[in-house]
Amino acid sequence: MPIVVNLDVMLARRKLQLNTVAERIGITPQNLSVLNAGRARAIRFGTLEKLCEVLDCQPGDLLAYQSEARPGGVRRSTT
Repeated sequence: MPIVVNLDVMLARRKLQLNTVAERIGITPQNLSVLNAGRARAIRFGTLEKLCEVLDCQPGDLLAYQSEARPGGVRRSTT
């Protein structure tokens, strides 16, 4: 999947534990762990907003787009 989740980076920068953030934003640690592992298929804007509030960051700090490699290991050009 070309969307990369950088939640673990923000948690480390803020010196916060996943369980603490989950409690503050009102979701289960398991659901936040699924997002952190990049296995989530969707995220609600409300959850993203709460994450940004608790972590004092922008959505782009948590999510990034990374193009998928083409067959043969050649990446698609972004220009």
